[in-house]
Amino acid sequence: MGRAFDHDVIIAGGGLAGGLIALRLRAFRPSLDILLLEAGPVLGGVHTWSCFESDLTPEIRDWLHPMISHRWAGYSVRFPGYERRLTTPYLSIASSRFAEHVTKELGASIRLNAPVADLEANIAMLADGTTLTAPLVIDARGPRSGPLVLGWQKFLGQEVELAAPHDLAGPIVMDATVDQLDGYRFLYTLPLSPTRLLIEDTRYSDGEALDKDSLRADIAAYAAQQGWRIASLVREEDGVLPIALGGDIAAWWDRSGSAASVGLRAALFHPVTGYSLPDAARLADEIAALPRLDTGPVRAAVRQRSITSWEERGFYRLLNRMLFRACAPELRYRVLARFYRLRQPLIERFYAARAGLADKARILTGKPPVPIGAALRVMAESSVLKDLPR
Repeated sequence: MGRAFDHDVIIAGGGLAGGLIALRLRAFRPSLDILLLEAGPVLGGVHTWSCFESDLTPEIRDWLHPMISHRWAGYSVRFPGYERRLTTPYLSIASSRFAEHVTKELGASIRLNAPVADLEANIAMLADGTTLTAPLVIDARGPRSGPLVLGWQKFLGQEVELAAPHDLAGPIVMDATVDQLDGYRFLYTLPLSPTRLLIEDTRYSDGEALDKDSLRADIAAYAAQQGWRIASLVREEDGVLPIALGGDIAAWWDRSGSAASVGLRAALFHPVTGYSLPDAARLADEIAALPRLDTGPVRAAVRQRSITSWEERGFYRLLNRMLFRACAPELRYRVLARFYRLRQPLIERFYAARAGLADKARILTGKPPVPIGAALRVMAESSVLKDLPR
């Protein structure tokens, strides 16, 4: 006689990774008894997840379509003395749209205000003392600490209503013409309507501390510089995302617990940008297609995906070390300014984590945007040393 479980699948964490896995499991196997646990009062929190359309396969774009809040035909970047518009479409998912769609599809399978105290291979222990069981327990509660070497991309964004139209044709993904504070700093702006913008102040920094009051003041100053008069604040979001420099990914997994970690908790994010939407969508499809939905095989599959991605993206971590270790924080913008003078197809492959050997050679050739001696020291780091903290 088999063991009785409360549910077929328990997913702890109702953010992007957990929500997308729940959606694909429901689509692939509608008879499954899924329980999606979210610690807060709403799925997804207050976030905007974005990526370039070329990061996604057509099949993934199709099933993400109901959640896509905005699609723009291109975007622009700005650096001191240089501005460029690219024609790669750019997509965003607002957490409110995400929550609406996941709730529509999952309904009673969602439990809000249900923080998890601990997870095991087949057990979810809630903070209120409730114990729930399932053959498959997935841990989608966001990033965790471990033996990885990280920098940080931290940001504060404000969705604002303006007193007059802004006249932007598309997103400004990087405006680095601003003062370089706390590392590489740029402003990121999404036009959500003729008079509404999401303006984010972003820093690539050595530390995780986020001074929200300072960033609010800097956003207000930037808006004024652009000639935008803010009539009202609609909402605010902030975050601190990992930027991978190195580390022992196998040891990191050895300390990950017995549940099946996913998303940022599985180190599945673009090493340079911190974007997690493409990886989260691919993983959701892969988990839903597995022949056996038990914690052991699912955890093994995700672990293999995580380690393989980590090994394939070593070049990206090299570039991150170049950014964080080979130049002064206030000069880091030069690395991105040089990168954005390359051809658009190469830029698209880079952001999709599909840079080939020729792309990597092109990125590294020519006059380096960092001191040559420092660049050579970073490039000469051994495979062991490069993954250890300084």
